[in-house]
Parts: sequence; structure tokens; C-alpha cells
Amino acid sequence: MCGCIVGGGVMGVTALVMAGGRGTRLGLPVEKPLIDVCGKPVIDYVLSALSDAKQIDRVIVATSVVTPKTMALMGQYDVEVVETPGKDYVSDMGYVVQLLRLGVFLAVAADLPLVTSAMFDDVVERYVCCGKPALTVAVPLAIKVRLGMGVDYSFVEAGQELVPVGINVIDGGKRYGDEWLDQDIYVLDYDELAVNINTVPELLLAERLLCERLKNVC
Repeated sequence: MCGCIVGGGVMGVTALVMAGGRGTRLGLPVEKPLIDVCGKPVIDYVLSALSDAKQIDRVIVATSVVTPKTMALMGQYDVEVVETPGKDYVSDMGYVVQLLRLGVFLAVAADLPLVTSAMFDDVVERYVCCGKPALTVAVPLAIKVRLGMGVDYSFVEAGQELVPVGINVIDGGKRYGDEWLDQDIYVLDYDELAVNINTVPELLLAERLLCERLKNVC
């Protein structure tokens, strides 16, 4: 626990949606942020959740040279768009931070269709409460295993094996990219945060869970 009580209206931060990945493991002829999930591109769910989050006051979408259709689609949304070199996730994030001189920002992967505005608000509040320059959101590895999902990376914290979900809050003014930042690990036991889309089976899982949430209307 972070040891403080946080009320409403903590702060407004910038959200940086990382939407420049190739998605090669999916093997589908579509840019990863535009993967159709129950009739909508997966990035739409992330942007909708951010638009309803009380602690987010600016949304930037980081596309790349390999996601030109995603960049074009963003004209339909109330967001800023930055085209990155498309080198890799961390490098592209650092590129945007330096280009726009970002302070505190929430970074989120574009392939989390079950994330909610309440989750984003909770993460920002946790960041403010704990007072460290960086925060990583993770779920227990056991959730990934139970859902039958693949795991690229895990780490152990306080005796528990965890998997990062693709949501971080970082103070970009703390020389991001030049040094390791002291970080808080926020563990959330949510199936929804464990579901990102890297393979076709994960896409099918996301659709099943989303349809359950929407009471089978999709």
C-alpha cells in the first residue's frame, strides 16, 4: 500500500498512446492498432477510456512509419499525433518525451481493449500518492496463465511473479531514457489488464471477454 489517502481531482496528466508497433506475431494484414475487436479498432477502446478518465487532460498518439493508416484514422479523434521513427517501444516513447518536453505522462499500449477510465484514474492517483518518478502497472503471472496467454517477460517483486501490462506513469523531466528511475510497482488483479493482443488466440479471448462485458451485444 502507498500509505496515503487521495481524494478526487488529483491532477491532470498527459496520456501517451503507443501505436507504432508492427504486430508481426498476429500475422494479419492490418496495422496492430487497427485490429478489429467486436467491430471497432482496438485503439478505439483505449482512446474512449482515456477520454472518460478524470485525471487525463491531454492525449497524444505515437504512430510510426509502419502505422500510416493509424495515423490517418487519428484525424477522427480529439488527439494529438506524433510520428516516431518506429525503432522500438521504449525508443519511440523517449523520442516523443524529448520532442514535446513532456513532464508527467501516462504511457499506454494501444492493444488493451478492456481497459477502463476508472483504471486509468486509479493508476494516476496511485502515482501521485507514492511520490516516485515512475510507476509500472503489473498483474500476477497467475492471471496470464489462467487465461492461457503468452508471456514475453516477467519479474519478481515481494516474492510474487508479475507481468507488466503496458501502462506506466513517468516523470519525463527526470532525464527519461538516460538513467534508471526509482519506480513503484502497482499490482492489479484484473483480467482486463492482463489481456493485450499479440496473437490471434489473444484476439479471440479479448472478443469473448468484451462480449461478456457488453452482455453479448457485439
